[in-house]
Amino acid sequence: MSRSKPTLFELRSGAIDAVHLVVKTPDFAALTEALQQRFDATPEFFSGEAVAIDLRRLADDANLPLDELTALLRRFNMRPFGVVAQAAQQAWAATSALPLLDSRDTRKPGGAEAAPNATASAAPPAESADTTGPPAAATVANTPASVTLPAVFIDRPLRSGQRIYSPGDLIVQGVVSHGAEVMAEGHVHIYGALRGRALAGARGNTAARIFCTSFEPELVAIAGIYRTAEQDLPAGVRGQPTTVRLQGEQLLIEPLALK
Repeated sequence: MSRSKPTLFELRSGAIDAVHLVVKTPDFAALTEALQQRFDATPEFFSGEAVAIDLRRLADDANLPLDELTALLRRFNMRPFGVVAQAAQQAWAATSALPLLDSRDTRKPGGAEAAPNATASAAPPAESADTTGPPAAATVANTPASVTLPAVFIDRPLRSGQRIYSPGDLIVQGVVSHGAEVMAEGHVHIYGALRGRALAGARGNTAARIFCTSFEPELVAIAGIYRTAEQDLPAGVRGQPTTVRLQGEQLLIEPLALK
């Protein structure tokens, strides 16, 4: 009796979440200086992240040394894997060693700023559990709008290097330490000190919020609009109960009244 050989691999299209570096100037020297300042202040924020270089904010006739930019990002321990460009930009963008990608912004209407995490067409991702990383965009797109996703509850402190993801809300009962990251498509609630990174509205939900009982973050973000530790915090929130929400394209960081 003959047996067919099992298929050992597949090649198919898919979607993955990746950080988009949205370039807004063709001045490479100025861009280099701005990136250096960002990563000198917060060198570990995007370390090891896959990055798509997004040129769509540039003029069609702009030009940028993409291979030099790729080398610069690698120096910052980022992993550029492709270039996103408008049709009129593709002639010069295609001269890069990186491939051209199709991409769509995953933010919902309500703000023009591109999200740090957008969806780029690439090889299919591996299956992921709710608490280890975001699922494929296609999976989320197939979820009916009427379905309420369950919250993920974490009842332990999170150490540096740990990353927790929730397709709904995320509730952490404990400290989010420096170098730890929590991300949710809905709200993020932290009953403890936030000293690492917290990202709410990961799929573009501009109504998502962050709540914590002691606000000492490295980074907070909602629907791709983010703020890092080197930016001064409003008076009265550091180390205090705090809420973060979006108003237009600005993050509002306000004391959280618990009484």
